[in-house]
Amino acid sequence: MKLKEYKYKINGTKFNVKVGDVEGNLVHVEVNGVPYNVELDKAPVTKTTISQPVKSPQKAPRTESGEKIIATPAAPVTGGFVVKAPLPGTLKSFTVREGDTVAAGATVCILEAMKMENDIHTSKGGVVKKILVSVDAAVPQDGDIMIIE
Repeated sequence: MKLKEYKYKINGTKFNVKVGDVEGNLVHVEVNGVPYNVELDKAPVTKTTISQPVKSPQKAPRTESGEKIIATPAAPVTGGFVVKAPLPGTLKSFTVREGDTVAAGATVCILEAMKMENDIHTSKGGVVKKILVSVDAAVPQDGDIMIIE
């Protein structure tokens, strides 16, 4: 299967996307080297035209050991309250640590989206049980950020 390569910049984050053959409503896609099987809601448009030149993506952020930093879905939460990202973006910093006590309405982290820094607040108070993502990780809309009990 031959993959067509596209480069996108979404909310300031660059993505290298490879799209494979469309079989019915299923498409094989690779985003920054991670494979996905995508199911389309309806039949795809047969031709796409890109009107602007595409720039090369930046390298994905990495840990000190050189591994890619990728936000992964967290295990289902059985107790506590999950702070979720209200919009997609890059997590820039935390204002709390695991074990800290926070009040309802407190700022718990800073999320950069569309080149703007957004304070993310908790709607419930409690103790920060677990921080689920790392600084510089891409977080999808409604992505889990931390658990507060």
